[in-house]
Amino acid sequence: MRKLFMFLLIAAVVVISACSEEKPESKNDLVFVEGGTFKNNNSNYAGEGMTLSNFYIGKYEVTQKEWAEVMGSNPSGFKGDNLPVEMVSWYDAVEYCNQRSLKEGLNPFYNIDKNKKDPNNNNENDNIKWIVTIHEGANGYRLPTEAEWEYAAGGGQASKGYIYSGSNNADEVAWYWKNAGNKPLTGNWNWPAIENNRNQTKSIGTRKPNELGIYDMSGNVREWCWEWHGDSDSRTGSYRLVKGGGWMGDVSNNEISFRGKFDANGFGPDQGLRVVRGE
Repeated sequence: MRKLFMFLLIAAVVVISACSEEKPESKNDLVFVEGGTFKNNNSNYAGEGMTLSNFYIGKYEVTQKEWAEVMGSNPSGFKGDNLPVEMVSWYDAVEYCNQRSLKEGLNPFYNIDKNKKDPNNNNENDNIKWIVTIHEGANGYRLPTEAEWEYAAGGGQASKGYIYSGSNNADEVAWYWKNAGNKPLTGNWNWPAIENNRNQTKSIGTRKPNELGIYDMSGNVREWCWEWHGDSDSRTGSYRLVKGGGWMGDVSNNEISFRGKFDANGFGPDQGLRVVRGE
C-alpha cells in the first residue's frame, strides 16, 4: 500500500511539472500570453499571418502606488493607490519601464538619449524628442507593440472573438463616458454631461476580465504603445499610438481595433500604461 501511495505521489508531481512547463505561471501581476497567430478577427492583424512569440503582460494597468514606488511621485489627477496612474507622457512611460527594471534587478529595455533631438519625430508641438531605442536582448519592462496589445486584448489563443476586450458588451468590461460617473449617461458623447456627472478613473480589476484574465484593456485609461501612429513599420511619425480607450472616451474607442494617437510629450487624466516583458 505504501509503495502504491508513493507511486501515485510521484506520478502527480510529474503531471503537475509537465503542466507548468506547458504554460508558465503568471508572476508579479503579469499574465503569460502564449504566442501564435491572431484568432480574433476584430484585430487589425487578423488574417495577415503574423505570428507572435510568448510574452508577459500586465494583468492590470500600472497603478498609482506602483508608479510612486518606482518614480517617487504621483502625477495623477484622481488620487488613489489602486487607481491607474494617469497624466503621464510617452516619455514618462519609457522612463518608468527602465526605472522599474533597475529596481527589480533587470536589464533596462530602452536606451534613452536626452541630449539629442530625435530626427524621426515630426511633431512640431513636442519639445522633448528624446532618442529612444531598444536594447536588444534586455529582459526588462517595456511598452507593448500594437500587435502584442491587440493579441492580448483579443484573448490570444483563447479568443472568443469579442469586439471589446472580454465581451461584446462594453459595460461588462470597460469604464467609458457612459458609465464612469455618478449615474449612467445616455445619448451621444457629451463633454458637459461627462463633467457634470463627475466621471473619472476607476480602481483596477473591477470589471470583468478577458479570456486571459487581463483587466481593463477596454476603457479606464488609454494605454501607451511603442510605435508611431500609422504604419507599424514606420521609423518616423508625429504621434505615438494609444490603445483601449478611457473613462472619457466614446464606446468605439474601447474596441480592440481602435487606433488612438497622442503627442509623445502629451499627458491627460485618461492617459496611462500597461507593461510587458519577454518570456
